[in-house]
Amino acid sequence: MTATESSGSSGTDPSAEGQRRGFGIDVGGSGVKGGIVDLDTGLLIGERFKLLTPQPATPDAVARTIADVVAHFGWEGPLGVTYPGVVTDGIVCTAANVDKGWIGANVEEVVGGALGGQSVTVLNDADAAGIAEEKFGAGRDNTGVIVLLTFGTGIGSAVIHNGVLLPNTEFGHIEVDGKEAEHRAASSVRDRREWSYERWTVEVTKVLVAIENAIWPDLFIAGGGISRKAHKWVPLLKNRTPVVAAALQNSAGIVGAAMAADTDVTATHG
Repeated sequence: MTATESSGSSGTDPSAEGQRRGFGIDVGGSGVKGGIVDLDTGLLIGERFKLLTPQPATPDAVARTIADVVAHFGWEGPLGVTYPGVVTDGIVCTAANVDKGWIGANVEEVVGGALGGQSVTVLNDADAAGIAEEKFGAGRDNTGVIVLLTFGTGIGSAVIHNGVLLPNTEFGHIEVDGKEAEHRAASSVRDRREWSYERWTVEVTKVLVAIENAIWPDLFIAGGGISRKAHKWVPLLKNRTPVVAAALQNSAGIVGAAMAADTDVTATHG
């Protein structure tokens, strides 16, 4: 079954057949992927659909790609979109690993314009993954302070306290022993330096200890592509807080984006 077939006519109806449905778009460095989400279970309804991220990845170019993904499903309702940086009230504030043209852009207006005025909610990509993992994934049976860290080109972070997101934490950019955390322990650093898991987890441990000494979380969730091999490296960590692997993997950003469109978890004012 193709993504279009799986969405069918119900792709335009957020409450088709009694289901609470949402739509999420996860914007990454290599791909823009989207899908319809069952908001009660966190499961994708049908297959996700992915297009290559345009290069250069300017706001207008990415917005057109997002519109193509949405059109693939025929989705006409509100949707959520992730962005790999700080976003406040729809405005991009940082662009550490993306085109600098994003800074100052109103993503909700740019993407909404490309979609002909559809309602768009935008949030940080790690925040999206974090709220999805907390509710439907590795954190679903836990309370207290949960910290998701995504290890990839950089390090993304999300902090959730008893189901409430603290948006736009940037733990990848904190200084740890004189070096930015993501320059010390991103999975890209391990790849570039050809480190073993044993060597890399020394650096990851330093980052985790710095975070846990500051906010004393109850649980770390390790995300990013390297989390698929968590059994090879999580047991090597020496920090005190429990660490578990992310459960939702590639769907977390889509699910979290759809959740944010349903209830704006990033709202800073009434």
